[in-house]
Amino acid sequence: MSTTTIEWTETTWNPVTGCSKVSPGCLHCYAERMAKRLRAMGQSNYRDGFAVRVHDHMLEVPARWAKPRMVFVNSMGDLFHENVSIDFIRQVFEVMERTPRHTYQLLTKRADRLAEVAPALVWPRNVWMGVTVEDNERLSRVERLREVPSVVRFLSIEPLLGQLPALNLDGIDWVIVGGESGPGARPMHENWVLEIRDACLDRAVPFFFKQWGGTRKKAAGRELESRKWSEMPHRTVGVA
Repeated sequence: MSTTTIEWTETTWNPVTGCSKVSPGCLHCYAERMAKRLRAMGQSNYRDGFAVRVHDHMLEVPARWAKPRMVFVNSMGDLFHENVSIDFIRQVFEVMERTPRHTYQLLTKRADRLAEVAPALVWPRNVWMGVTVEDNERLSRVERLREVPSVVRFLSIEPLLGQLPALNLDGIDWVIVGGESGPGARPMHENWVLEIRDACLDRAVPFFFKQWGGTRKKAAGRELESRKWSEMPHRTVGVA
């Protein structure tokens, strides 16, 4: 767990680390690069690199945080990976339920498994559930997300790799868009972003533009049409 430079959250909590590639958006995974660095630094949670591992000793960490936080869960992995048991997923959800002062943001590319296990979980009001969508071929993830009884459902459209003409925002409460960054970053065109921004405006869905990305992410910045878009969901969560 740590403070983070991710613009739409405050803290990360990683009871699961590691993942495996499932779609084009995974090609230049930042978490995989980071896991290799942490392993080289001797960080015990990453001794197996980017292999999927669960960490029981991390479960009670949020209970030690007295001040309410916005928490991105598993920034270094995927809670709904097929190698994570339903029992461990339940334990993570139980911790989130017992710490209603925090707001938890979960993100997965494994929308099919998410929808499969969702009925077996208790969904507290301080849990926001999202899926990653990088291109038009991955929009089925949005359909599966709509099946999940989360108080806030959101999309992380990062890295945006093409236009999303078939994007349907029914039942979606928040949209984050960002370009790919780091070595080998694939380009993102402004009109792709503007189409999504305009769809959000039409539906009154909060829109967050995270970054242009590229190999010089800081220099590229996060302004879209001369302003920063940092909208967040309107619903009050994190209240018992």
